Amino acid sequence: MTQTITIDPVTRIEGHSKITLFLDDVGEVRDAQFHVTQFRGFELLSEGRPFREMPSLMARICGICPISHLIASAKACDELLAVKIPETAIKLRQMVNLAQMVQSHALSFFYLSSPDLLLGMDSNPDNRHIFGVAQTHPEMARGGVRLRQFGQHTIEILAGKRIHPAWLVPGGVTTPLSKEGRDEILAMIPEAKQFVLNALNLFKARMSEFEEEIRVFANFPSLHMGLVTKTNALEFYDGDLRIIDVDGKVLVPAMDKYHYQETIGEAVEPYSYLKSPYYKPRGYPNGMYRVGPLSRLNLASHAGTRLADEELALFKEMSFEDRQSSFHYHYARLIEMLFGVERIEQLLHSPDILSPHVHALASPNAYEGVGISEAPRGTLLHHYKIDEDGLIRYVNLIIATGNNNMAMNRGVLQVAQKYIHGGQASEGALNRVEAVIRAFDPCLSCSTHAIGQMPLHIEMVSPDGEVVGEVKRG
Repeated sequence: MTQTITIDPVTRIEGHSKITLFLDDVGEVRDAQFHVTQFRGFELLSEGRPFREMPSLMARICGICPISHLIASAKACDELLAVKIPETAIKLRQMVNLAQMVQSHALSFFYLSSPDLLLGMDSNPDNRHIFGVAQTHPEMARGGVRLRQFGQHTIEILAGKRIHPAWLVPGGVTTPLSKEGRDEILAMIPEAKQFVLNALNLFKARMSEFEEEIRVFANFPSLHMGLVTKTNALEFYDGDLRIIDVDGKVLVPAMDKYHYQETIGEAVEPYSYLKSPYYKPRGYPNGMYRVGPLSRLNLASHAGTRLADEELALFKEMSFEDRQSSFHYHYARLIEMLFGVERIEQLLHSPDILSPHVHALASPNAYEGVGISEAPRGTLLHHYKIDEDGLIRYVNLIIATGNNNMAMNRGVLQVAQKYIHGGQASEGALNRVEAVIRAFDPCLSCSTHAIGQMPLHIEMVSPDGEVVGEVKRG
């Protein structure tokens, strides 16, 4: 008798989704689907608006990573203006993007995933949350809070407010950095570095406890995509959009952003509102690729800052094959946080960082613009077309989480087939199915997260629709 297991909602992620597991007649998992159940329609609602509104409007896509959309949108609008952005404005944009990356990674690692990593996948769900971590690992919880505070306060100093600032605009930014603001950020750097190093050391010391999860958490060969510099260093703001193959060899050295649709296709499935981008030359679904922290570290040869380079070298002591496990997204996130703090410090010491020249003014000089940047979760693309009046006529968005959609679905299937047998699903097994999604840290929408045991209702349904068994949690 065919059965289904539904996990609804998936807990400790940023947004709302569910997972359906399809079991065969003997209760073994034969298929899995990760459903994103919301539709918001930002592409269509943007049509007819003045292009200068786009950065501010696009920031409203997300309350966790508004800076990512501000950056990609502003870069697309820069292309419409066809102007040279002041160098200081570029550095300030880089800095605010890195600050957002730090706060977002801190949220993902410390708040959402550390309960699994520090308390155990099979721990009591009543305590498997950030407050449980605070009771057993108070310094680690404090470090997470302080790192998120560092990122958010840096954004506030630079952009005026922490969420949805109007500071990033076509042509640059609206206001320069003050000497007082620079000194305030610099004063926070030593503590932030130390908290990241503490988390890295603890994580590496405990990796041996998760050997089984490392083997099955979306661990399979795939393409990887992300930005790198001309010297193949880690990059978030600009650079070459590169794709490597399943062996780590360069497949696309530098994608032409104005012809990205020749390289990236966008598929849809009836069970989800989330698009499934794929590498077009290999077709769908064979062209699956991954983006985000793990992909960025697999792509880059070095980071470009002292401590992050040391940690990246240790990370790369693993073989490329071993670095395919999506469990290592957690590891990569910590290294990127360290890089972010160090790189912000480097930028703050730039001779021109306090320059008042931060905005280039112009009217539209082009009818099409494409902006690409690295969001915390991976490569983000904004593509706009305007008419002669500067009104938006076409918008296409390829969101970082969407780039990982196919990999998340395959990862859910891999984990479920490992831990669910005979139609029986333990609490720990269910948590591992959810945890593989947490490793990718999908940002599905602005959302809140419940503390403690989320409601979970699992029904086992026969082919004729009869409920033959159910489990309720919460």
